[in-house]
Amino acid sequence: MKLWKSWAIASKDFNVFLKKNRILYTLIILPLLISIGLPIILSSMTSTDKTQIITLLNAFSYFYIILAIIQSSTLASYSILGEKIEQSLEPLLATPTTDSELLFGKTISSFLPCVGVIYVCSIIFMILSDLVTYNTLGYLFFPNLNMAFILLLAVPLSSILSIQLNVIISARVNDVRTANQLGLLLEIPFIGLYILLVTNIATLNIMNILAIVAILILTVVAFFYLNKTTFQRDKILTQWK
Repeated sequence: MKLWKSWAIASKDFNVFLKKNRILYTLIILPLLISIGLPIILSSMTSTDKTQIITLLNAFSYFYIILAIIQSSTLASYSILGEKIEQSLEPLLATPTTDSELLFGKTISSFLPCVGVIYVCSIIFMILSDLVTYNTLGYLFFPNLNMAFILLLAVPLSSILSIQLNVIISARVNDVRTANQLGLLLEIPFIGLYILLVTNIATLNIMNILAIVAILILTVVAFFYLNKTTFQRDKILTQWK
């Protein structure tokens, strides 16, 4: 597999993303609002006890996993299904690239912007949160191991999982909104866990994060092998109608 061919495919998608306001909103404005809005919520709860503040900080940290799914689903829908809708998929398949190079290029175009923006916005979130909670907690809560594991392991894996799911969905639908909505179904179990964290029914610690990471790895591997049979030229030309 030649990586420069995959990068050429990804670069083409980057240019498309820059022209789509909805994509830019999801990619930049949404995580920025969340990263600023969550510390604002914390600032209104400075009288809350330390345990509750720590619970909220952990839950808000976990929310970046959900954000990775949202962003990746939106980008992958346009990256893969957009070619199908605009009837540019067949010319793309005619290029001298392998199926793996095509799929890897589409994965790069959705993965890098998503994870890159999340990393930048998470820094903003951590700085603002520390400014808000330092006097109450008496120390800087961020950076910590929980956030490190979330950003370095869980967020990338969640992004890849969301992209792979959208490859499967793109083979079966012809509308970007439908694909995006179906892709976001992946959020449901993660949102359920987020609610448990906010209500302090569940706790976020290294072991729980590693358990989430292990589940993500297993699911990503399963989807990878499934997509090897889904994203093939002959099937795309005959079945992706």
